[in-house]
Amino acid sequence: QAQLVESGGGLVQAGESLRLSCAASGRTFSNYAMGWFRQAPGKEREFVAAVTWSGAITHYADSVKGRFTISRDNAKNTVYLQMNSLKPEDTAVYYCAADRTLRKKDYDYWGQGTQVTVSS
Repeated sequence: QAQLVESGGGLVQAGESLRLSCAASGRTFSNYAMGWFRQAPGKEREFVAAVTWSGAITHYADSVKGRFTISRDNAKNTVYLQMNSLKPEDTAVYYCAADRTLRKKDYDYWGQGTQVTVSS
């Protein structure tokens, strides 16, 4: 059974950094695009970043461009989200997702999420 497990969330102050990890198991996702999404309280889930299977192409939401970096290590079946210069508005549950197509919604596989809280 395919499974995605996020880790690395926590409570930080504005301006600090966090690195989220998403470990895949149950199957290989090396030929899948991987994405990060987030959902803040009372808001819909939104796209954050995505990367192709090779890591060569990345997409970012405008709100995180220049601050967040998505990367992957196919040998470890893991994708990362480096988040720098965090802002209180980045507070949300962050989800990892996998799909055969690089896109901004409707992914096939989802993790359970990890909470990121940024205090001002």
